[in-house]
Amino acid sequence: MRLLKVGQCEYSHSDCAAIFGFSFMTPLTKDRVRIIATAVCLLLLPACGRKHRIAQAPPPPPRAHTTSKEVNGASKRPVSIAVGSVEEGTASWYGIPYHGRPAADGEIYDMETLVAAHRLMPFNTWLRVTNLRNGKTVEVRVIDRGPFVDGRIIDLSKAAARQIDLLGPGVGPVRLQVIAAPADIPTNDFYTVQVGAFAVYANAERARTEYAQRFGSAQISIKQGNAPLYRVLVGKERSIAGAQQVADQLRAEGKGGFVIRLDETVPSSPPPAPPVSPEQTSSSH
Repeated sequence: MRLLKVGQCEYSHSDCAAIFGFSFMTPLTKDRVRIIATAVCLLLLPACGRKHRIAQAPPPPPRAHTTSKEVNGASKRPVSIAVGSVEEGTASWYGIPYHGRPAADGEIYDMETLVAAHRLMPFNTWLRVTNLRNGKTVEVRVIDRGPFVDGRIIDLSKAAARQIDLLGPGVGPVRLQVIAAPADIPTNDFYTVQVGAFAVYANAERARTEYAQRFGSAQISIKQGNAPLYRVLVGKERSIAGAQQVADQLRAEGKGGFVIRLDETVPSSPPPAPPVSPEQTSSSH
């Protein structure tokens, strides 16, 4: 049976003609039916369009550029991590008490958004995370540093963990694939080893001084929150392998440490001294 196609719609001429009581018995009748059927189908086109409307997929994350350029006078280079790179290991997820606190990149962590923490991936790297137990996937953006637990490679937000059925188990095997990465990575990116996080600044400064004497470089980075944590970072290496050598040396001495990307942050400063009460002030008289 021949079909009349108008836009996205297909109607048989016999169906359209039947509406008006015509048959295809003579060539003249056929011509009249064809004209009327075409007009009717054109009137029905809007309804047909509604039936076949396809949901629009969200735009993909931006892809990395491949050429160097200058931004605000600073030299930049192409992304140092290849799109398509794959990593496998154990994932976990984090929510309260980190929800509502600043992440390592400065934005406020919202556990109901699709974000994640990774020790080495540049901020704003997009990863496709596949739960190897059930094949479910989710796409997340890296905004934080962690997890600082041996054997784990990524900390997912609660929303991301929910999408791949990881909330109940808490941890599980995953595959990470880089699907997009920031185009502009500073040419002076470095790697370091986080050896500890302290609630008391004086303890962090004591550890920093000790490690600086041994390795030549150590600094304190503040993790903001209701109670800030002072992270001690040891070494400043041009490569992950170089930072891993520092971590291996520390582990051989029985000390823990995790290799992380050394992000561009404002150098930390000691917390302000508590106010001195009038009884404690000295008199000049």
